[in-house]
Amino acid sequence: HDDARYAFYKMIIGIDATNVRDGGGLTYILELLTTIVPANHGISKIVIWGSSQTLAKLPYIAWLKKENPPALNKGLFVRTFWQRFKLSHAARKSQCDVLFIPGGSYKGTFKPIVAMSQNLLPFERSELNRFGISLIWFKLNILRYTQSHSFRFADGVIFLTEYAKQAVLKVTGPLSGDTIVIAHGLSSRFRMRLKAQRPIGDYTESNPYRLLYVSSIYPYKHQWHLIEAVHILRTQGLPIKLDLIGPAFPATLPRLKATIAKFDPEKIWVQYHGAIPYETLNNFYAQSDLGVFASSCENMPIILLEAMASALPIACSNCGPMPEILGDSGLYFDPENPLEIAQSLRMYIDSPELRNEKAKASVERCQKYTWERCAEETFAFLSKVGRK
Repeated sequence: HDDARYAFYKMIIGIDATNVRDGGGLTYILELLTTIVPANHGISKIVIWGSSQTLAKLPYIAWLKKENPPALNKGLFVRTFWQRFKLSHAARKSQCDVLFIPGGSYKGTFKPIVAMSQNLLPFERSELNRFGISLIWFKLNILRYTQSHSFRFADGVIFLTEYAKQAVLKVTGPLSGDTIVIAHGLSSRFRMRLKAQRPIGDYTESNPYRLLYVSSIYPYKHQWHLIEAVHILRTQGLPIKLDLIGPAFPATLPRLKATIAKFDPEKIWVQYHGAIPYETLNNFYAQSDLGVFASSCENMPIILLEAMASALPIACSNCGPMPEILGDSGLYFDPENPLEIAQSLRMYIDSPELRNEKAKASVERCQKYTWERCAEETFAFLSKVGRK
């Protein structure tokens, strides 16, 4: 009996964080490691390889071993070289039973590995081609190749949505390893109470009805179509304002600026705030009346979940996994059709009852998206693959 317990608690999990610096990748790893109880899954130790900057942000726990090879403090090429030629040896030296690759790309020799698919752009050709023949287009095509290889090589692959899984499999074909869909969690600070929904007559130009779209400025995010849709509603005399938040892709920013200049030259009702600290983002949700999400390509739209949890009624793109996440708790539109976007927004604006109904449904629907569930399912899967 004692030997059986010892065998159960001896598994060692390795995590490749060689190219994790900040943003969603760091948030994901941080949430997993601060939520999980490894012993519940027969895990005695977790070893993670990353830069000194990344590792400094992770907790100090007895079962967590942080490894910082000097190469991981250098540029992308050096880090990628280390991952390709040194990580496998490091994982064997640490006696790992399974190696987890959250970034999805791996060309080493260690087995077994579990890869995670987090970027859907390389696998949707029509969306990828929005960038034209450019540096990012070539990078995404390379990523399509490297991640396809990794997923075929992997003993297990984690997808974030069922939609993303099917989109990737169309490119890779059937995978030999195990697959599972595990959605990310949602920070509790975005969870808010329902707001009283007031008729549009209660709003004025000095106290406008506020629309919020949080997303980076990329060709597939369609902020310009949303601006035109809001312009249509403004010409109907509605006192509405649009707040746009998110970092800008340099090649796309001129299009956004030109659209704002065309429809709101006096900068009265469109405000682009740029990138803001993630820690303060929930304040914008709290001050808004309606959430909009107009992207046409997502793996798992965390921003959509944030708006849902913030008790906002949601007008949403009908593309990708958005209907899988939002279900029947929102209104949908074609993100490239400004008139259709405007019609969805108008339905909400005209009906406080509809806003209340959808906001309530959104709050209830997003309750299942927790980091506790994500961590439990992730490490259960890693443990399962390792024991095979």
